[in-house]
Amino acid sequence: PLIYNLRKAKFIGELLVPVAPFDQKSGRENWTVAFAPDGSYFAWSQGHRIVKLVPWSKCLKKFGEEGPNGAVPQQLSRQNIDRGTVVPDGEPREHSIDCGDIVWGLAFGSSVPEKPSRCVNIEWHRFKFGQDQLLLATGLNNGRIKIWDVYNGKLLLNLMDHTDIVRDLTFAPDGSLVLVSASRDKTLRVWDLKDDGNMVKVLRGHQNWVYCSAFSPDSSVLCSVGAGKSVFLWDMDKYSLIRKLEGHHNDVVSCEFSPDGALLATASYDTRVIVWDPYMGTMLLELAHLFPPPSPIFAGGANDRWVRSVAFCHDGRHIASITDDRMVRFWSIEEKSPQAIAPITNGLCCAFSTDGSVLAAGSRDGSVHFWASPNSIASLQHLCRMALRRVMPTQQVQALPIPSLIRSYLSYQIL
Repeated sequence: PLIYNLRKAKFIGELLVPVAPFDQKSGRENWTVAFAPDGSYFAWSQGHRIVKLVPWSKCLKKFGEEGPNGAVPQQLSRQNIDRGTVVPDGEPREHSIDCGDIVWGLAFGSSVPEKPSRCVNIEWHRFKFGQDQLLLATGLNNGRIKIWDVYNGKLLLNLMDHTDIVRDLTFAPDGSLVLVSASRDKTLRVWDLKDDGNMVKVLRGHQNWVYCSAFSPDSSVLCSVGAGKSVFLWDMDKYSLIRKLEGHHNDVVSCEFSPDGALLATASYDTRVIVWDPYMGTMLLELAHLFPPPSPIFAGGANDRWVRSVAFCHDGRHIASITDDRMVRFWSIEEKSPQAIAPITNGLCCAFSTDGSVLAAGSRDGSVHFWASPNSIASLQHLCRMALRRVMPTQQVQALPIPSLIRSYLSYQIL
């Protein structure tokens, strides 16, 4: 095996779930962790139907991240959290939500009033979502999707159409409150919450379970992955398939776009994370978790290096991955080896905080672990590249009358 010259990621704290004597492993899994778009809340499924909503600033204070450097990492148990639910009016409140069934998917959504519904005939709506509204969608074992008000923990909508587990949920980031659900019934369904949660479209194409989906930053493209080797890209204006990306050798289980939309990271049981150019459908970078790289036959089986989850940091330069070898890895898009690693037992999912400073990872016992992201200052070139790529696809970049080296850099072909 290759020995990395890297450092250990800084562990800053964890959220624990008390375990009763009769409480066994089944049903305790933490399948999803999520941060609110404005950074106000953190949510995780702590098993046995329960979703916990905690003000993120409170977590940081408990962990000592707002204190002096080198603060001792702390544990925050569920009993400690629940004691502090009475807070002054106007401050974020904590909630424990009983969803009625095992929770597989979580997603925060916030409304932008000037963003209209896609429904043409709007005369009356049961719900009028305001600008200060923050919603939480939960995907359940029975195929239902429940929409909650984050601020008071009340149930707003109950969406029913899937015929199997809702494995993943994602809101369009443009504030339209368009929600996409990925299910084991082999479909993705598009819901318009501004139209009282009506289902807009069923996206069919996957031959097996759909594990995960992710919107591009401008909400125009949706990526979906599942029990199969293909990565699907959908046009969300026409609700049609753009292309399939081929390159993985096993099930693809997680996906996320970079903040500028120029890159797409996908994680697979084939021991790899692949970074793609979603506009061209080309593979830009492979992040290998097993050395030497396994043969396609070995990668397609039980290889004990299944990559469970991948997350793109909001600086556009770092990626995190969770793998069955009990490790979390922090990668730079400019290198093929990890920058930092940390141990985690039975990790299942991960997500970066809104500002990109912290990585949260959920595990099979319902707990959440937190690490500080690698600290580095982005170059002016990278910041300019991100600003340009937010508004310019690869095809337009390649047509620019500029030196080829700069064109390659802007196209992320020099990583």
